[in-house]
Amino acid sequence: MAVSSLLGDTVIKKISGDKVEEAATATFSGAGKVVGLYFSAHWCPPCRAFTPKLAEWYNKIKSGSNAENFDIVFLSSDRDEGSFREYFNEMPWHAVSFSDKATKTNLSRKFKVSGIPTLILLDGETGAVLTADGRSIVAEDPEGTQFPWKPKPLSELIGEEFVTTGLKEVGKEAIEGKVLGLYFSAHWCGPCRGFTPQLVESYNKLKQAGKNFEIIFCSSDRDDKSFKDYFGTMPWISLPYNDPRKKALSRHFDVSGIPTLVIVDEERKLVTTQGRAAVSNDADGKEFPWYPKPLNKLTGATAGQINDSPSLILFTNGEQEEMDKAMKVIEPVAKEYIEKWKKENKEQEVYFFYAGTGDGSDDDIVQSLRQFANLADTTPLLTIIDIPEQTVYVSDTTDMTEALIREYLSKYLAKTLDGKPLRST
Repeated sequence: MAVSSLLGDTVIKKISGDKVEEAATATFSGAGKVVGLYFSAHWCPPCRAFTPKLAEWYNKIKSGSNAENFDIVFLSSDRDEGSFREYFNEMPWHAVSFSDKATKTNLSRKFKVSGIPTLILLDGETGAVLTADGRSIVAEDPEGTQFPWKPKPLSELIGEEFVTTGLKEVGKEAIEGKVLGLYFSAHWCGPCRGFTPQLVESYNKLKQAGKNFEIIFCSSDRDDKSFKDYFGTMPWISLPYNDPRKKALSRHFDVSGIPTLVIVDEERKLVTTQGRAAVSNDADGKEFPWYPKPLNKLTGATAGQINDSPSLILFTNGEQEEMDKAMKVIEPVAKEYIEKWKKENKEQEVYFFYAGTGDGSDDDIVQSLRQFANLADTTPLLTIIDIPEQTVYVSDTTDMTEALIREYLSKYLAKTLDGKPLRST
């Protein structure tokens, strides 16, 4: 069963003194059920504030018609066993053992947990994510009446009613058969105000070239006037101000900061969540609709992906010959693994970059990353930097070949590489 493969065959049901009572994972997972993964810790004030609310919500569901179809498992970020036990005894659900740090670490990585408290709701049979923002579900469905919280199709989340810059209403004809950009932005956000003119320029070029493209502004403005003033600078359409679809779309794409530009194709399948970088790197839209490349040069525009996902990076001396060699040895491996993950219906587990110092305007981002990861100032240097897990892996081999890249990545995915903490001294 998929949930058992995530959590193991048993979890803790209750701790009383030295006695630990376990429960089989199979008893609360399976067809028609929902399992919540609760990442939390007693030392975290927002966690202590949210846990009683979650317990109240949980108890309501457990006293209703879905009592047998729902449960939660606590994954602790506490600093010691005693704190874990004290905190867990306040909870009415299950827990992964404090000593089982591997399961907690693997699940944090798999579901890209970057902060606590986090509640992720899974399909109890397949282990598929129903929502990565369970906290919002608790707030928006306090009685649990929308169980099992299955995600709506993207086309339904986008809807069919929009407004133009003159606030004239338009319908689904504005987006039918078009690649869409969902632009999460706000006037109060400095980086947004900096990026919007670039996006306007690229949008106009694409429209002039006859591309089937439309952008929908999803506003995070703080009042209606700010929304109208900011939207007035844009040539595309928008969700009405304060429309609930904006929050649903943010949750669907796990938007954690702005500006964010998400690109989806005509069939409403995701192309990329890194549309901002795509437009910045290709202002003329020559690579529209910007399907992700298997391998990218590390620049200020592409570096954002490193914050969210493990990234294999080959640092070079910046000379064109060395960068060409880096591309030659990494790209076949990147294509191979990306195709493999697609066939297995998995998200991309590692992103691929090459970098050069001394090759121009992107020196600062390369040097900053090397300093952040405490990397030696040598090249070539093969690394895997995992910012979500705050770990860096450095190869001691300088003779870079395709075989070495493949072997190094294979060892990382098999968890047989030794890493060191980022920012270590």
